[in-house]
Amino acid sequence: MKKLLIIPIFISLLLAQNAKDKDLVVKITEKIPYITTINSGKKIIVKRIQDTNNRLTDDYTKTSRPCPPFCIQPTNVADGVKNIGELELLSFMQNEVPKGKGVVIDARLKNWFEIETIPSSINIPFPVIQNASREKAKKIFKLLGMKVKPNGDWDFSKARKLAIFCNGMWCGQSKHFINGMIAHGYPKDKMLYYRGGFQSWKLLGLTTVVHKEIKK
Repeated sequence: MKKLLIIPIFISLLLAQNAKDKDLVVKITEKIPYITTINSGKKIIVKRIQDTNNRLTDDYTKTSRPCPPFCIQPTNVADGVKNIGELELLSFMQNEVPKGKGVVIDARLKNWFEIETIPSSINIPFPVIQNASREKAKKIFKLLGMKVKPNGDWDFSKARKLAIFCNGMWCGQSKHFINGMIAHGYPKDKMLYYRGGFQSWKLLGLTTVVHKEIKK
């Protein structure tokens, strides 16, 4: 009897979820209401803010910052490193991150990461790799899946693919991070550059996470 009840319960849950999906006014695409990913070991739903009157009110409303250092970044930040947009990053978060095949890297300084970031991301501030010794780079790369051969050579065949972002298309922190990774030998074809960064992510009303509350 219990086995027979499983199917009706499953159908009820499926119908309830479909009804919930239809209630979303603001979807990611016409066919994608939201995605799921893993953040700090827990499943999280990533979707857009449903209030169609919502407006940004924080520092990401700014259009202009002194240049240098806040200059417009090129789409091709480094030859061999692919540039991606939000849909590609969302697909990466849903399909690569939970399987352990990919890592989203927030290349900003730690305090920015703690205040607010993109779900599933880990923080490797750009100066860490930009100023790293070979030994320090090896430790970081090993955490990202690189193996060291018996002869001491670095084997990147199982290294994870990285999706890298910073504050936005006016922010050079991702470029510094990527150049640091390249300088130490991380394969270019295993790095993706999300040029739009956190400002574009917030502009689209996508889910963010806070790692450290700021007490007023």
